[in-house]
Amino acid sequence: MAEASQRREEENVAEVPGRREQHKAATRRALQEAASRMFAERGYAETTVRDIAAAAGVTERTFFRYFPSKEDLVLGEILDLIPAFQGLVRARPAGEPPRTAVMNAALELAADRRGRLGVLFSGPPQRFAGQPARPSRPVLGQFEDALADTLAERLSADGADPDPHLALRASVLARAFAGALRAALIAYSALPDADRNLTTGADLVRAAFGMLREA
Repeated sequence: MAEASQRREEENVAEVPGRREQHKAATRRALQEAASRMFAERGYAETTVRDIAAAAGVTERTFFRYFPSKEDLVLGEILDLIPAFQGLVRARPAGEPPRTAVMNAALELAADRRGRLGVLFSGPPQRFAGQPARPSRPVLGQFEDALADTLAERLSADGADPDPHLALRASVLARAFAGALRAALIAYSALPDADRNLTTGADLVRAAFGMLREA
């Protein structure tokens, strides 16, 4: 009887932190989704921390428990998307060439995240006007490095003879693909609001990757 009681107490202790972590994750996600929606509607500079907190149903004090600043919220979402993108590239069929695998992974991520692929590059310039430039280069570098690692995995698993320049090839491809994505997103941000939708964005991504094939 005593053992059963002790076991229940141990389970309850384990369950409470689990619920707490789930609540924290849900609050963080709600803040990110509210911010992304409001940035798209109002622009980055015009959206305040108070606006984001109110839209997410929390206080400003709660916001600052999760993110030191509005900029850090954007940065956190970018860093969250990097491993998600890596996973999608890894999951693509082994027979797909690197260019096709990355393009399809990008389209899948954009569809799954409701078109928020642009946050990987700190957002299109018009949407994030006024955002300090400090994080954009390091974050873009992290994205490129992560993609290069994933491409190296795919390239080394194709059964061909070892490539002495594998790391260089993966790095060149990753940075070329990141450039194509960024160019497509810049073109997308220049479109009138009425023309911005997931279909148009996907068409621009496909066109940009097609241009790499022609280079």
